[in-house]
Amino acid sequence: MERMQRDGEVDHLEQPSPLTDKEKVMIQDSWAKVYQNCDDVGVAILVRLFVNFPSSKQYFSDFKHIEEPEELERSVQLRKHARKVMSAINTLVESLDDSDKVASVLKLVGRAHALRHKVEPVYFKILSGLILEVLGEEFSEVVTTEVAAAWTKLLANLCCIITAVYKEVGWTKLSTATG
Repeated sequence: MERMQRDGEVDHLEQPSPLTDKEKVMIQDSWAKVYQNCDDVGVAILVRLFVNFPSSKQYFSDFKHIEEPEELERSVQLRKHARKVMSAINTLVESLDDSDKVASVLKLVGRAHALRHKVEPVYFKILSGLILEVLGEEFSEVVTTEVAAAWTKLLANLCCIITAVYKEVGWTKLSTATG
């Protein structure tokens, strides 16, 4: 959704088209299977984030010092945050037919991460990619190519909305650097 221009400014491409009814059903059906294992899936996603993008740990005082993936998996604080992430995704998936509810949830998430936690918005794009990776690996029988395409579209839409919330609250550093 983003492309770097010569001067380092981020060029935001247009928001993806809305999900079709068929895509919503595919996402909800696949999510039903995933959410049965929400704790393990959430932990797998966050551990992958912190291992592959160690700079993302800077926002988590409780486990930013933990280096070993096995130790991250055992962290009570990481498990709690994984549960929050999975619950938020669950609310969004359950509310795909209620655009106001989706917008409300994403506004809360975006505002909290921009204003309170000061998280660079690029981490939402990174996290989206990791969610797709983990779902595709752990649930390959459910997350077919067509289902993955629907998830990709959903996550791209969510990133666009969150980026808009960041702009709305005056976030000035729409950086793509993950240092």
